[in-house]
Amino acid sequence: MIVIVGAGPAGLSTAIHAGQAGAVHVSVLDGNAMAGRKLLITGGGRCNVTHDLDPRAFQKSFGAGGRFLSYALHEYPVSDVITFFKQRGLAMRIEPNGCVFPRTDRASDVRDILVQEAVTLGVQFKYNQSVTAIQKQDDRFLITLQGDTLMADRVILATGGQSYPQTGSTGDGYGFARALGHTVVTPRPSLVPLVLTQHWPREVAGTALEHVTLTAVQDGKPVLASGTLVFTQNGIGGPAAQDMSRFLTDDLPSPDSPIPVFMDCLTNVSLSQLDTWLCDLCQDQPKKAVVTLVSTLIPKRLAKVVCGLCECEDTLPACQLSKPKRQQLAQTIKALELSVVDTRSMEEAIVTRGGIATDQIHPKTMGSRLCPGLYFAGEVINVDGPCGGYHLQMCWSSGAVAGCAAAC
Repeated sequence: MIVIVGAGPAGLSTAIHAGQAGAVHVSVLDGNAMAGRKLLITGGGRCNVTHDLDPRAFQKSFGAGGRFLSYALHEYPVSDVITFFKQRGLAMRIEPNGCVFPRTDRASDVRDILVQEAVTLGVQFKYNQSVTAIQKQDDRFLITLQGDTLMADRVILATGGQSYPQTGSTGDGYGFARALGHTVVTPRPSLVPLVLTQHWPREVAGTALEHVTLTAVQDGKPVLASGTLVFTQNGIGGPAAQDMSRFLTDDLPSPDSPIPVFMDCLTNVSLSQLDTWLCDLCQDQPKKAVVTLVSTLIPKRLAKVVCGLCECEDTLPACQLSKPKRQQLAQTIKALELSVVDTRSMEEAIVTRGGIATDQIHPKTMGSRLCPGLYFAGEVINVDGPCGGYHLQMCWSSGAVAGCAAAC
């Protein structure tokens, strides 16, 4: 018997591929009353199923963890995921940024197809079944539930990380893995809003910029994140901030030494072009307030902040803006300094950074190197990537490899 702990995307993928590989007795245990609770809220309820990249590019996007995922991403690539759903009546739409969504824009359609496919293959789902312990007894596993026990020949942990604990991702899998001899890299929030030392973000909370680039320096090398950004009461959120959090979360929090991050508010123009624009605006409209002219380039509330940082009063007319001040404005718009001191909590994180150490897992089977018969799939593994469907693809691919290997 194969027992899969967790009925999220990784667990569902594992169950389907185990069934397709010929496994007869496959059971999925989940503490929730239904499968895929976290899956239902992905992509704002639309479900960003994957990202339109070839396996090599996908691997690169995961950074250090990409090498571990290489085999799985090649075995079950993006094209296979799209084909799987298309063959079952759910076509996909590839957006200009590469994100892949179901044409119906309903995460429930994705979940329902996965569950139905697993059921068709004979997989049994046991809901409201919280696992409390897993022990190895000779060549089998004793699984303790609340008020019951099960014996399994093979166990696949697809329990997810710790982000969005209200959906059941409470990090239980880490404890099971430790009890079976595995090392767990400390879980941290990732793809999460960032907290700043500056107080001015609360003045512009809710203001969004469609496309910015954030730049920081890590280990002497620049790291960049681009996309939409939204100011919060104490910092920044949105895809750009969330992607930047991947690079910073291991070094935070550190109240005494915040990490400087520079935001380019106008990525489509160079610094010299922006300075020329400001010069032309001031010459064409000399009686207009500088803040009003800057508001034609960036959101009004942010324009007031930028002008304040450059000591330009709200009433300062354009004709009185000196060249040094104009250049300072341009420089601030292109490199607005943000001092990151922390991330928001794990409850607000999209994914978890950390998890089961990859050097203790066979990348071609997702099987444990330390405990025969134990496998892993999805976010419980110490691999994390950027926003945009990357983590779901990791779940589909690692689940496919784990399911097939466990069925053999």
